[in-house]
Amino acid sequence: MAPVSSIRNLGPAMEKAFARVGITTAEALHEAGADAAYARLLESGERPHFIGYYVLVMALQGRPWNDCKGAEKLALRARFDALKARHSDAGLTALQAFMRDFGLIERP
Repeated sequence: MAPVSSIRNLGPAMEKAFARVGITTAEALHEAGADAAYARLLESGERPHFIGYYVLVMALQGRPWNDCKGAEKLALRARFDALKARHSDAGLTALQAFMRDFGLIERP
């Protein structure tokens, strides 16, 4: 079984983050898929970060991290926002979520 960091664009930090949520191999990450895996990170308290999300999507497709542009990037942003709303912003007002994302308040 290959480590998560064997996937192009994913390094030791992503490997550690996924290990914390029980995804310890590249195969398990591919099987989970980008959205489900990222949702697990958010639910564990990982701070939402759009670039991290789309790097993950590109990595699982075997593409360079900066290959995402135009309409595809806009569509990924909509997916990210939906994931964040479902798995990270529960119970927060829009202002609280904004403040949390910028480190102005603690995560609940």
